[in-house]
Amino acid sequence: MRIDLHTHSDRSDGTESPDRLVRRAHHEGIDVLGLTDHDTTEGWAAAECAARDVGLTLVRGIEVSCTFAGYGVHLLAYLPDPTFPPLAEELQRILDGRNSRLPATLEKLRRLGIAIEVQDVRDVAGETAAMGRPHVADALVRLGVVANRDEAFNRYLGPQGPAYVHRYAADLETTIDTVRAAGGVTVLAHPWARRHDHRALDEHGLACLKERGLAGVEVDHEDHSPATRARLRGLAERLGLVVTGSSDHHGEGKIGHALGCNTTAPDQLARLLELADAAGAASGRQTPGLVRP
Repeated sequence: MRIDLHTHSDRSDGTESPDRLVRRAHHEGIDVLGLTDHDTTEGWAAAECAARDVGLTLVRGIEVSCTFAGYGVHLLAYLPDPTFPPLAEELQRILDGRNSRLPATLEKLRRLGIAIEVQDVRDVAGETAAMGRPHVADALVRLGVVANRDEAFNRYLGPQGPAYVHRYAADLETTIDTVRAAGGVTVLAHPWARRHDHRALDEHGLACLKERGLAGVEVDHEDHSPATRARLRGLAERLGLVVTGSSDHHGEGKIGHALGCNTTAPDQLARLLELADAAGAASGRQTPGLVRP
């Protein structure tokens, strides 16, 4: 069984529609797919229809933009009730932060001599819930300023870049609480990726987050070296955290993240779903559950 629990559609910063993403995953031999667009559930309905049509198991999720100990971190929230008011309101605040960041980012780029307007970004953003840095990067590619998203982030849009603009992100510990209250479970996405400052996510930090309710960590990810994976896997096992693996697929928007390039073991998915069932029952809310063939 091939299980890929972290992918993106064009409802956030992927380049494929949710239904096309599901159909591509099925064609490429993925049995269980997690759709985890950034800070939105807009792709869930279309992905569900496609999953039922092709006979693929769909795990509905969200990748939530958070901060912890002063640094950015991403939290994968699986199977929460998206109508739970505290969760819906926090996601809207994050999306509003993404949209409000755009004008300042474009102004900084123009000061650097790059002729770019909102319409240039809108032309590449498709059906996204909010236009963010990946869409600015795609616009820079289309304008011939850079060759790809990676170059755009390295030269202009990353935290050390001249066009970087800070935006709102949710508090990690509070978001873990909120997702649990919404009947969902949480997994830290690529916690030791080179592009993040992960000093606070050491054994003590992860142990505290587990006490808070964190269910797992994404170990097998292209941004983790083999040595990093081995260390993080050992730490997760000592702490009793679920270990996941995923592609973090963005279609053409992210190089080297093909569907299924990393996968989650069936026993780890089973553990995650058991925790989700328990969280759903404890919350008393109507949670989405799996879309099964």
